[in-house]
Amino acid sequence: MATVIRVTREPLDRPAVDAIVQSVWHPGAGGLVTFEGVVRDHARGKRVRYLEYDAYPEMAETEMAAIAAEVERRWETDRVAMAHRIGRLEIGEVSVVVAVACAHRAEAFEACRYAIDTLKAKVPIWKKEVAEDGEEWVEG
Repeated sequence: MATVIRVTREPLDRPAVDAIVQSVWHPGAGGLVTFEGVVRDHARGKRVRYLEYDAYPEMAETEMAAIAAEVERRWETDRVAMAHRIGRLEIGEVSVVVAVACAHRAEAFEACRYAIDTLKAKVPIWKKEVAEDGEEWVEG
């Protein structure tokens, strides 16, 4: 399967994550690395109640596709998948999934790390933390 890029309001639950991972699997992959970002109950010394993510989906998906193309070029793979959820997310829910399959494990780890780090730095997806003592938009 080709590269999968998705910004969605649908939950990134087990079946959705499994489908994303399956989309990058192929018999030539010696390494398949997956990263799942999960909503935690604390941040910067505050107790978080939930998160809200917002994005301009078309723009975010265009940026994610550019990151995937860079991963494909640098790590010689065509097996990259990225999905990011928007809307209200509760503690414990998956907010982002990145999966990369490469011929070797070292490249798969490097490529996956590059993809998530670059996604967090460049893709226009905004996060609001709603804590017990208020709420604020935070940078990636």
